[in-house]
Amino acid sequence: MADYKYTPADFKSDQEVRWCPGCGDHGILNAVQRALPEIADRTDTPHNLFTFVSGIGCSSRFIYYMKTFGFHSVHGRANAVATGVKTANPRLNVWVTTGDGDSLAIGGNHFIHAIRRNVDLNVVLFNNEIYGLTKGQYSPTSKLGKITKTSPYGTVEKPFNPGELVIGAKGTFFARSIDMEVVLSKECLVAAALHKGMSVVEMMQNCVIFNNKTHAAFAAGKATRAERTITLRHGEKMLFGANKEKGLVFENMKLKVVTVGEEGYTLDDVLTHDAHERDTTLHMMLAAMKYPDYPVALGVIRAVEDDAVYDLAVERQVEEVKAASKIRCVDDLLRSGATWEVE
Repeated sequence: MADYKYTPADFKSDQEVRWCPGCGDHGILNAVQRALPEIADRTDTPHNLFTFVSGIGCSSRFIYYMKTFGFHSVHGRANAVATGVKTANPRLNVWVTTGDGDSLAIGGNHFIHAIRRNVDLNVVLFNNEIYGLTKGQYSPTSKLGKITKTSPYGTVEKPFNPGELVIGAKGTFFARSIDMEVVLSKECLVAAALHKGMSVVEMMQNCVIFNNKTHAAFAAGKATRAERTITLRHGEKMLFGANKEKGLVFENMKLKVVTVGEEGYTLDDVLTHDAHERDTTLHMMLAAMKYPDYPVALGVIRAVEDDAVYDLAVERQVEEVKAASKIRCVDDLLRSGATWEVE
């Protein structure tokens, strides 16, 4: 490990943070800046190898507040640009900060194909269920019936669930947190960085101006979160509630919420979370859970190692081709094929 121990201050830029007061982005920024020193230490990554790439949107201002290398790309193209950065230099620790409008609408194809390719990127997906920077249009995650500037009578579209989308696109890592849960967010971000391959951390983020309290049904206040969310950790029982008295069991091919000690259910009946299970069935069910029928799943839902990592595969392929090639430099190229000497 490196001799120098970084602190969050090492990753804070000198730029004024220009998000609205009360915006959930502040909490996410705090979590990332807290996570990076631990990531640097555990992965032996020096400061100059951290790189942030963003698209367009409120979340995409993130790179200006990080004291790292960064690239502010165009709308929907953050994952494509980041794929190029990582493939060109696999040593870099590449992060993508993007929103539900940026990556799930115009950037949808880049998002799902980066996941399918398993590029070693760390994507932080800010989900406030609205277009904030462009002043309040509905997004691909806006709730059905949501009244916005572009849906004055309510949306008629069913929203995306980012977790289902990631897992359905053959994702190897998906986690979810809430903007105000800084400790849990940091935990998810560290796990994402340690994962080899594409990681997506969905941040349930509040836009106080254009979609205030969109996650309030399960996220407002610690008491509410205790009863209406479940924090999953690999190897631990799927328990929730103020006293951890409720749990998830699997019956009749679906998940069921039970109270331990009632109706004959014991702790042994409660599922143990296996984030490393390659089969996607249970992970998809967990990612899809919605309040009020189920608690909303937080924490690392899926973390499956896969040797097929795109940028590493490209690097190996290039080295194999170079090793077998007779052309090792530009001079070799110029002297290859048919040549003539002009006298």
